[in-house]
Formats: sequence, C-alpha cells, structure tokens
Amino acid sequence: MSRSNLVQGTLDLMVLQALAAGPLHGYAIVKWIKSRTDDYLQVEEGALYPALYRMSRKKWLDSELGLSENNRKAKFYRLTVKGRSQLSHQTDAWIRYTSAVNKVLAATVGRA
Repeated sequence: MSRSNLVQGTLDLMVLQALAAGPLHGYAIVKWIKSRTDDYLQVEEGALYPALYRMSRKKWLDSELGLSENNRKAKFYRLTVKGRSQLSHQTDAWIRYTSAVNKVLAATVGRA
C-alpha cells in the first residue's frame, strides 16, 4: 500500500495524542505517528512545526529546551490542561465523524 498524506484536520489530533503520554521533541512526534500508523502516514516538518507553534499559541502546549536521545539540543513539547481538554474534544469529534462516514460506506456496499 502506498504512503498517504494526512487527512486535513487530523494533524493536531495526532500530535496531541502523541504528547498525551509525556513530552516529546518534534522528530520524536514524527516517529511516533509513523510508528503508530505502520509507516502509512508521513508528517513533513513543513506541516509539523507550524502546527506545534499554532497549538502553543492556543495554549494547548508548553515547551522547554532539553537534550534528545542523541544528546542534541531540542525543544520538547508537552500538553497543558487546555491541551488535554482539546484532545478529549477532538477525539470525540473524530469518533463521531468516522462513525458517520462508516455508516455511509456500509449503506453503499453491494450496490453498483
């Protein structure tokens, strides 16, 4: 199967979910998403970093400098209380959306 771009509107949700277990730097977020999707979804830096900045401006994320696993300076992002609330809200909305799409797909199965 070919690799896919992100469905519009899902990047924030996936980044918030990646950070739910604890702080990560940008490259680790990319690796987490890639790993959890069996290498199907690729997050480009050109999409990730603007999303991280946007979510930081909305106070969903905090950040601090630290050392990566390679002893390189990196900015680590973590969820704020507001970010955890947003994750819950977006997860609920995504579940409702995918349920609705699945109902449409199930209704058309077997029809020519």
